[in-house]
Amino acid sequence: MLKTILIVIALVFVALIGFAMTKPDDFKIERKANIKAPPEKVFAFLNDFKQWGAWSPWEKKDPNMKRNFGANTSGKGATYAWDGNKDVGQGSMEVMESTPPSRLAIKLNFVKPFEASNAVDFTLTPAGGGTEVTWAMEGKNNFMSKLMQVFMSMDKMVGPDFETGLANLKAAAEKS
Repeated sequence: MLKTILIVIALVFVALIGFAMTKPDDFKIERKANIKAPPEKVFAFLNDFKQWGAWSPWEKKDPNMKRNFGANTSGKGATYAWDGNKDVGQGSMEVMESTPPSRLAIKLNFVKPFEASNAVDFTLTPAGGGTEVTWAMEGKNNFMSKLMQVFMSMDKMVGPDFETGLANLKAAAEKS
């Protein structure tokens, strides 16, 4: 009986690993919002890490988060690091490209709860007297990420935070 149970557990484990290996090597999460403000005004909130407190969904998840701004907080080369609770983890960002008022590319590195390096891209396009903002994040799925995706969707896990952030950005940029 015990031998049969162990064989079944081993088969389930092998099947789980096999299924995880079929998951994609890359992921991309993307959300869009229309903001009734000019691209220059919206871009100012994105391009300066000190402005992220006005809209970033993670700022509200841990008000006691430790923040460390680099000497340069806006434009290419700007850096920002954080260390927070289990909801925000620990990591850093660096602006890799800043093309006002249309594009911002950021290298995002997570340390906790797991290590990862992703590319974040904000694209701003004039639309209907305002701005369409696209927020995208993409990266590689290592084995642990693939295994996690057997049980949960990365898009469903992070996408709502992007939606909240874009709603906060909209409110901040459209104010007065």
